[in-house]
Amino acid sequence: MSTFNGRFLQIAIAVGVGLIVWLVATFLIRQVVRRILRGTGLAENRIFKWAAPALRALDSERRAQRARTIGSLLNSVVAVVITTLVGLYVLKALGVDLAPILTSVGILGVAIGFGAQQLIRDFLAGIFITLEDQYGIGDFIETGAGEVSGIVESVGLRTTRVRAEDGTIWYLRNGEILRVGNRSQGTYVPAASPAEGGPAEGAPEDNGAGSTAQDSNGGQHSRE
Repeated sequence: MSTFNGRFLQIAIAVGVGLIVWLVATFLIRQVVRRILRGTGLAENRIFKWAAPALRALDSERRAQRARTIGSLLNSVVAVVITTLVGLYVLKALGVDLAPILTSVGILGVAIGFGAQQLIRDFLAGIFITLEDQYGIGDFIETGAGEVSGIVESVGLRTTRVRAEDGTIWYLRNGEILRVGNRSQGTYVPAASPAEGGPAEGAPEDNGAGSTAQDSNGGQHSRE
């Protein structure tokens, strides 16, 4: 009975500590997201000086979208990490040998990592696109050598949705976007149209050597 009570106490402590850590972490994430949404000078705070470049990038008209995305990502990461640690402590308290489990999880993680390389690549690229504010909803972007160009309709951690000028909806995987131009952020100037008053298409060019014209009597005379 005493052994059961001791194990139950260990499980209760592990779950309680995990719950407290999760509540504190989510509270801090929520406060940071709220301050970013208000547009305060969080980057100037000495506590967050290490994250100043990323936080300055968030200080723009699209900071709400990026703040919610990053907040959701951080909440998910915190929940997974805390749940995993608490689960391991509970199993240990129940007397389960963790060595085979950790070995199996490691092998499974390696297999999943190899199989989901592209998915992980897309997520990492989406995180950096969001942090660096490469583009956002409403921007006109062009990928590669004009392969896809249009207005961004949504930016996710895995894909970006773009509406082209002809109405086509393009779904771009973030990990496949190697080069992107943002016409909305820079000082984009449309390509110059052909100069007015030039020779019409198909018209003969005057190269200075003169030309011939036919008169009303059917003869020809030279025209300089």
